[in-house]
Amino acid sequence: MGTARVASRAQLGLLAPRVEVEVHLGGGLPTFGIVGLPATAVKESKDRVRAALANSGFEFPAGRITVNLSPADLPKEGCRYDLPIALGILLASDQIDFAKDLLDRCEFYGELGLAGELKPIRGVVLVSAHAVREGRSVVVPVSNVHEARLAAPAGVHSAATLLGVCESLRKRRGKELPASQSCDNATDEDKATREPAAHAEPLLDIADVRGQAQPKRALLIAAAGGHSMLLIGPPGTGKSMLAQRLPGLLPDLEADEALEVASIASVSGRGFRPRDYGKRPFRAPHHTASASAIIGGGPHARPGEISLAHRGVLFLDELPEFNRAVLESLREPLESGVVAIARAALQVEYPARFQLVAAMNPCPCGYLGDVSGRCRCGPGEIARYRARISGPLLDRIDLRVEVPAVPSEELLGRESPGVGSGADAAVRSAGLAARVRAARAVQIRRAGKLNADLTPKETQALCRLDRKCRALLAHARARLQLSARGIHRVLRVARTIADLKALDDPEAGSGAGPDIAPSHLAEALQLRRAIE
Repeated sequence: MGTARVASRAQLGLLAPRVEVEVHLGGGLPTFGIVGLPATAVKESKDRVRAALANSGFEFPAGRITVNLSPADLPKEGCRYDLPIALGILLASDQIDFAKDLLDRCEFYGELGLAGELKPIRGVVLVSAHAVREGRSVVVPVSNVHEARLAAPAGVHSAATLLGVCESLRKRRGKELPASQSCDNATDEDKATREPAAHAEPLLDIADVRGQAQPKRALLIAAAGGHSMLLIGPPGTGKSMLAQRLPGLLPDLEADEALEVASIASVSGRGFRPRDYGKRPFRAPHHTASASAIIGGGPHARPGEISLAHRGVLFLDELPEFNRAVLESLREPLESGVVAIARAALQVEYPARFQLVAAMNPCPCGYLGDVSGRCRCGPGEIARYRARISGPLLDRIDLRVEVPAVPSEELLGRESPGVGSGADAAVRSAGLAARVRAARAVQIRRAGKLNADLTPKETQALCRLDRKCRALLAHARARLQLSARGIHRVLRVARTIADLKALDDPEAGSGAGPDIAPSHLAEALQLRRAIE
């Protein structure tokens, strides 16, 4: 009879509070109980642990077994507690003997198969990141080792079986586990199958899009300043192609940003794929997606598409076809960059600072204004179609860009002029990405953030206007019926256009006067015009 403690962690949003798995063996009739708010998957670990111990050559102790997952008021879910529960039973029954200081330094995670093998779990990036901040090591299944090492390169140990963990810790009694070493004799072939892809998939190039010089220019502005964007045009004009090429213009994620994105993916339903580490997310949910799928939620408050698109792009094709309630729920995250999910016994927050790119047709049939005259939509139908997008949501979208049909000579012949700089037609993503990186670097040095994230006070201070610009903006406000939010967004876009112009002509913004010219403001207003 005895007791034992083994450390692990729970998952609460992007928090990973430590959990002590306490095991007590007592006398009485044979029972096996788990307490401490366990979910169904945790309760079912009793059968997995029993079979795994027997098939690994250990004896399942007789008597009353009580497992307490402390703190008791914290919900526990998932199969991650299988390994620490099994180790706790072995320690409490004196079948294995680990040094106390070694147990104090390590945390254990893994689902047990009935034969004693360790299976992968979700959320390993998150728990590893929290463990390394506290100076602790983690033991994880071999299948999870690569994602764990993204967060804790020197404090991760892997195992393929329960027996492998026990043998390694028994040999290392009183010693430090070697950094990032496998705890068993997994074959090279087995390990190779779990290595991240050696070569990431190449990003799509904007040179693939024929024509569309103005939409390409708008895409450059959106990438440079982090602005949201709505593409409007008939079917087949390249709206989706343009949106899919936006990630290729964005700079690489910083180390802390990449870890944050990986942590969100690791706690999602699909889990994290090591080959995606460091890549800007690009999420394109179908228009039938529910509010829980887009915003997040469900029984376990999982992150939704807006959080999975954090630091990347959320593309909503066929925008008016989305449920109205789903679209309205985007308004607050677009402003705050955070989404709060509340359930009866659970309240969590996920980051949601994404770049929204949406696409829609000009009318229900999609061919309004087409030279063929094939559109037969009446004014009422068109008005109802466009009314599916509310004014408050539309007001939060910085750029509204028309994507017209491409002329045959551009589609089949030579490319049109380049993107906003008079360059050759074959402007490639690599060249535009260099301009985006330079423009973003200017914004970070100036304000510590991108132009799209400026507060109203910062907008007033950094987007100074001369008399001509103020007169132009006043006239445009009356003409376009701009709200106060709309004016601020126009100014931020104009600030981005001025930054891009200054890169091409360093003397453009070096004078003592305002560096937003009427031409910059006029282009920003043109990109803000209402849907007609």
